[in-house]
Amino acid sequence: MALPLMPKATAVWLVENTTLTFEQIGDFCGMHPLEIQGIADGEVASGIIGQDPVACGQLMLENIQHCENNKEARLELTHGTQKFLASKAKTKGGRYTPVARRQDKPDAVAWFIKFHPTVPDAQIVKLIGTTKNTINSVRNRTHWNSANLKPRDPVLLGLCTQTRLDDAITKFSKHPGGDTDKKAV
Repeated sequence: MALPLMPKATAVWLVENTTLTFEQIGDFCGMHPLEIQGIADGEVASGIIGQDPVACGQLMLENIQHCENNKEARLELTHGTQKFLASKAKTKGGRYTPVARRQDKPDAVAWFIKFHPTVPDAQIVKLIGTTKNTINSVRNRTHWNSANLKPRDPVLLGLCTQTRLDDAITKFSKHPGGDTDKKAV
């Protein structure tokens, strides 16, 4: 079950403004009933301002009233809120590369150029999070640090996972006949 936005603030409001049981509030907010009891006693979340889940559209007033009358009933998020929270959970943002690792990206590009030249630039951009300009400058030896670049495996540098790298290499190293690139011995 999806949790409401700002569950502690919602729990504070429900404790202050309803006669719901600690179990009902805890189930709805994803918290333990003892934590809800601590909110009621003023020991937990003392500085948090309550958020009205009805005004935010996360709960219907009728649902709260039904649960106040029936202690076995449970609160449920409104259908629109469930859809919104489900869509938010699926989005994936860009990867963050620490400042200390950003200087390793040209080395990973040099590794791709040296050992796997058949992998297209767009795939390299996706794998290690670099730009096409960086790839071109490493390939043309016009990169500002080209004298110090050493081809290094992007997995060992922590820029991509081994499975994603293997998938890209196998996908783009195949010939039209179906054989993979093999060097003659």
